[in-house]
Amino acid sequence: METTRLSLLSLLPFLLLAIAAAATGGELSTFIVHVQTEENRVFGTADDRKAWYHSFLPDHGRLVHAYHHVASGFAARLTRQELEALSAMPGFLSATRARTYTTLTTHTPEFLGLNVEQGRRNYTSEFGAGVIVGVIDTGIFPDHPSFSDEGMPPPPAKWKGRCDFSGTSCNNKLIGARNFVAAFNGPNGTSAGVPPVDEFGHGTHTASTAAGAVVPGANVLGNAWGTAAGMAVRAHIAMYKVCYGKVVIGCEDADILAGIDAAVGDGCDVISISLGGPSVPFHLDPMAIGAFGAIEKGIFLGNGAYFLGESLSQRDAGFYPLVYAGATGKPFTELCGNGSLDGFDVKGKIVLCELTRNITVLNQGEVVESAGGVGMILASPFFRGYDKLAQANILPASSVDYLAGAAIKSYLNSTANPVARMGFKGTLLGTSPAPSIVFFSSRGPSRQGTGVLKPDITGPGVNVLGAWPFQVGPPSAPVLPGPTFNIISGTSMSTPHLAGIAALIKSKHPDWSPTAIKSAMMTTADITDRSGRPILNEQRVTANLFATGAGHVNPMKAADPGLVYDITPEDYIGYLCSMYTSQQVSVMARRRIDCLTTVVISDRLLNYPSISVTFVASWNSSAPVVVRRKVKNVGVVPSVYYAAIDMPSSAVSMDIFPRELEFVEEGQELTFSVYLWPRQSATRVVQGALRWVCEKHTVRSPISVTFA
Repeated sequence: METTRLSLLSLLPFLLLAIAAAATGGELSTFIVHVQTEENRVFGTADDRKAWYHSFLPDHGRLVHAYHHVASGFAARLTRQELEALSAMPGFLSATRARTYTTLTTHTPEFLGLNVEQGRRNYTSEFGAGVIVGVIDTGIFPDHPSFSDEGMPPPPAKWKGRCDFSGTSCNNKLIGARNFVAAFNGPNGTSAGVPPVDEFGHGTHTASTAAGAVVPGANVLGNAWGTAAGMAVRAHIAMYKVCYGKVVIGCEDADILAGIDAAVGDGCDVISISLGGPSVPFHLDPMAIGAFGAIEKGIFLGNGAYFLGESLSQRDAGFYPLVYAGATGKPFTELCGNGSLDGFDVKGKIVLCELTRNITVLNQGEVVESAGGVGMILASPFFRGYDKLAQANILPASSVDYLAGAAIKSYLNSTANPVARMGFKGTLLGTSPAPSIVFFSSRGPSRQGTGVLKPDITGPGVNVLGAWPFQVGPPSAPVLPGPTFNIISGTSMSTPHLAGIAALIKSKHPDWSPTAIKSAMMTTADITDRSGRPILNEQRVTANLFATGAGHVNPMKAADPGLVYDITPEDYIGYLCSMYTSQQVSVMARRRIDCLTTVVISDRLLNYPSISVTFVASWNSSAPVVVRRKVKNVGVVPSVYYAAIDMPSSAVSMDIFPRELEFVEEGQELTFSVYLWPRQSATRVVQGALRWVCEKHTVRSPISVTFA
């Protein structure tokens, strides 16, 4: 399992950016331009606003996207000189050059405690009923049974979207599908009628994970056989294609913002965005701006040793000679890459390769097969630790962790005629430890807002089965009957799990705000694995809060949290004013903001479900840091909650006032303060939690204290 940031519900998404080449001279480049109108100007229609946007441009053909709901402005193709002239026009706020982002379940519902009746296509669960999940991704394969609308009601009356597929591809499950890839746009930034076909598979997978229908007999090359279902099987899906490519995927931020803008305008309740890159300030991050607006194989060695690996290949390989690709003398980064096995005898042998960042697993398999190899063992490098991933390959192949790889190398060095065999064991469920934090999971702390603990929460993201548009595996793989699925891993798999769970909560509590839903998920998250031990990371040591966030999502508890921490948009504006200028905050707020007349809220007063505090070296140890929070009762009344502190006292002294919170009314809000004193300690980071406990609920807020 791995960590993700719930960017769709948060002002503070932790998303990474890949910066494109700078536009110089007369070269045209896409810019996102933020503008604001005079205070009394009102636009009657979207066309009126679009006409105003056109007034900034040399000609109408330059407009790429017009934003109406989550941003005030547009994307346009401009030269640097034209941008300079535009910046002098009344109403101009700021502009940023467009950047490119990248894309970063049969049994996960059961793992999360969501019991979907097996073998039934009909909707036996009301999870997500009446909720619309907007997916910002690579498009969708609409004919997959994961998007069947059998038993689904029509979309809610609030739905205003459209379907750019022809015929009956959209239905009561897949209610909308639009294309926002600028490369497909016609004049004036329109892509109407261009079907958002998924040529890569990522969007189809994430959409089915979040809210896919119940599909029995789902498997990948015979693995992970079971009934596939999304987190919110009763929710409706709307796809917004913002990414292009079949092998290398590009997602322009101007297109992403257009997709978010349309999703909000169309009436989506939850938005799932599985895209990422490096951290940038919030006012320069279109996703922050938009968010604010809205499986196994066994390896047997000749010495009797046995190692568990992972693979999607079902083909056993008997005992064969074993060789190590590193014996070629090639650099680690080239092991089993193109040409790396030239002149090296691997014919009829199993080859031990190592996973590298710059060569794909499938390419390594092709190299080994073309050199005459009969099988491949892929050893993880040190930084991956105990992690291994199931992946399809062109020949029998298995991924093993770092320690297994080291043991296999030791065997190779100690034996004159080493041999190995790969035996397929099928899908193994209930393995331990689970959940655990995988090596690729994004880690905190936040670079942009250190006073807000990041990540927020973790969810399933490793070896996740989901819908797929086309056949998986090599051309020689048998074509199995039924719909196609694929098993992939990444933060992109975790995000739709959390988005679907958010939809589940939204359907049960339609009046809850996004921050209340986020709070419910965070304060009820599990901090132990299925065995009751602390959640571990890829090195099998206890994972800290910068890896787990509040913990691993528990959907059933999140639907009944007892208390929630709520935050209004105005609170966020006050918080942003503590970090940025009035102009920068205005970009995010989509209206004129004067921070000099705004009630500024520091991170210690922002009503976040977690707490992050930094003590600088000059801090007076006798003076406490005071953090204030407010909780709203959404459980039974009357009820009394008692404070419990989980914090190493050797480094930090901590107290709560008041120690009891008594609620006599539904929706009642009460305020409390947390006092933290630094103590002499060589520890740089101390982490713990505050728990509010009553007879039925435990509301847990993680706390991180850093000594700078």
